[in-house]
Amino acid sequence: MTARVEEAYSIKQPGVLIVDDEPQIIEFLQMGFSYEGFRVFTATNGPDTLRMVADHKPDLLILDIMLPGYDGFQVTRLVRQHHDVAIIMLTAKDGVDDLVSGLDTGADDYVTKPFVFKELMARVRAVMRRHGHNVGDLLTFQHITLDRHTRRVSCEGKQVDLTPREFDLLELFLRHPRQVLTRAVILARIWGYDYEGDDNIIEVYIRHLREKLCDTPPRFIQTVRGVGYSLRG
Repeated sequence: MTARVEEAYSIKQPGVLIVDDEPQIIEFLQMGFSYEGFRVFTATNGPDTLRMVADHKPDLLILDIMLPGYDGFQVTRLVRQHHDVAIIMLTAKDGVDDLVSGLDTGADDYVTKPFVFKELMARVRAVMRRHGHNVGDLLTFQHITLDRHTRRVSCEGKQVDLTPREFDLLELFLRHPRQVLTRAVILARIWGYDYEGDDNIIEVYIRHLREKLCDTPPRFIQTVRGVGYSLRG
């Protein structure tokens, strides 16, 4: 691993508190943020959320609107009295009134369910930058470099043209070098938690990515049989 990658991964781990009363959403987001390098806390109701914000002082709050105890609007108002945490609200509703209410109570952004994790993370990066947290845009491993801001990829100094999904897949590997990414994690992170298609699509995209990075036979994106894939070198 290059010095630049080591520096990027030495940044203090940001903390996120995920608040939702749907177990599937909690599990999906917990897995996603853990792989993004966040310390993850979870809550399922308004009162617990207020206690955990005070106890753990997270950098980011992912907050569902429809909650038992206090709803997301009430939680946001109360949190804003004492904490400058970044807040992104989640809701199944898409009405303008909900959007306006969420932003007026102090939320930084608003995402409507269902959503794709990469869209949520793009919003997270933007919101956290406004709160003084920079998650870093340049990822490097061996001779591969990816710029998340410009969405450019180079291999041995030469530009590599990737489709949007190939780019997202490579970014996932570069953010977690030498970790084994299971097929379930890859599907959830790249295709979404509600993806119901053929999971053989992973092999198709891995093959395309290897070809474009001149990684045949595989030296970097290695298959871990029966589990998933890992970026190694």
